[in-house]
Amino acid sequence: MKLEVTELTKCYGKTRALDALSLAVESSRVLVLIGPSGGGKSTLLRVLGGLDVGDSGQVTINRQPILTDPNALQAYRRKNGFLFQQFNLFPHHTARRNIALPLEKVHGFSPAEAAAMTEQALARFSLLEHADKLPSQLSGGQQQRVGIARAVARPPEILFLDEPTSALDPEMTAEVLELIQELSEAGQDIILSTHEMGFARAVANQVAFVAAGKIEELSPPDELFGSPKSPLCQRFLSRVMRY
Repeated sequence: MKLEVTELTKCYGKTRALDALSLAVESSRVLVLIGPSGGGKSTLLRVLGGLDVGDSGQVTINRQPILTDPNALQAYRRKNGFLFQQFNLFPHHTARRNIALPLEKVHGFSPAEAAAMTEQALARFSLLEHADKLPSQLSGGQQQRVGIARAVARPPEILFLDEPTSALDPEMTAEVLELIQELSEAGQDIILSTHEMGFARAVANQVAFVAAGKIEELSPPDELFGSPKSPLCQRFLSRVMRY
């Protein structure tokens, strides 16, 4: 995965979520974004995923610019997969239907094709016994597994994950993180944000420290966690890794 972001700015009212942010990643399977809350990680993920548009600047992924035309953005989004802090499952549909519905309505597969792909995804993520349950009947970890299964049922070019374990207890967090690591080891390109520093160090090829709407540091994980150069990154890691 090759990524180039140049002078990307995004404002919400008077709040400058991204402040002329630039980022260049020559090659990476898993890019992890870390940093303080409110620093711009989620906004950057949304722009990279084509769910939001910057006010200025340019984004190129795998040598293809992300265009701002609505039709081009829709086509780009269809190629990728997304998972966010809140599970965003359809509450009135079963796990099976939550996976099948986007395959039919967004990607245009026939009901039979969608059903076959759904069964494969359910089996892959050990969800067959929960396939006919509503989200309210599933644990948080199970809901997040359904969300991941939905995101990768049609193999995406890039999987975008925004703090995918923030709403989970420690046991469920471990379960979901192991699943994400399995996906990365299977060859899935991933861009994710997380507060789980140990996981970031274990799974990332590159780690970007995002603060105040800018990339303060970009390094391989051993280098960034072992000897961070940015004073902001040093201070952040000294706090979050103290206990």
